[in-house]
Amino acid sequence: MAHTFFAPDLTADTTGYTLPEDESKHAVRVLRLAIGAPVVLVNGRGGVFEAAVADANPKRCTLRISSHAHVPPRSAPIHLAVAPTKNLDRMEWLVEKATEIGVDTITFLRCARSERRELKLERLEKIAVSALKQSGQAWLPRLTELTNLADFLSTVESTSTFIAHLEAGERTPLSRVAAAPAGCTILIGPEGDFTPDEIAAAFARGIRPVTLGSSRLRTETAALAAVHTVHVARELAGIAL
Repeated sequence: MAHTFFAPDLTADTTGYTLPEDESKHAVRVLRLAIGAPVVLVNGRGGVFEAAVADANPKRCTLRISSHAHVPPRSAPIHLAVAPTKNLDRMEWLVEKATEIGVDTITFLRCARSERRELKLERLEKIAVSALKQSGQAWLPRLTELTNLADFLSTVESTSTFIAHLEAGERTPLSRVAAAPAGCTILIGPEGDFTPDEIAAAFARGIRPVTLGSSRLRTETAALAAVHTVHVARELAGIAL
């Protein structure tokens, strides 16, 4: 199987590409790719390019592009809005796995009970790129800076937005409502859950409460379970993934 490299500046009319020095070293020294070895390039915007090594230089490995295909974006995008955990490793794990499964946007929320008040995206974006290459996805998810929950609630489309919380009250299984043809947004709270006031604010916007099952899940587990649930629900409903 051909190795995949990330080339965000590639366009349909590109005929050649030179890997950055770190990628060149990895391709030639670690993967031992020789002249003529097939590779795949993705630009994270739906472009998938077949290419071959033209010059196996460990500092400037050049590739010759032979064909190009475009994968259209998801017709029903998945937007995950999650309060990051205090332990950043758990958010890195979530970004990696959600990218592998398929998610379009991840918004990081700042909530009343959030233990992490600041977040740098550079490391998370690199993890998303690595997961993109590993999983064969064509679209790189968009990661957003920490956003106050109140500000985020004012921007969402209420009919396709759901909040998973642990407070008492009637909640619909996400699997029953996740197959919305226009896409959906799922809100996952911090380790101490959303506050009653935050839940009430979501309800006031028309956002519906959902459950992911009877188990009490960690934040990152709940977020990943939500993304996977949406995919399964859509597959069962015959909605294109």
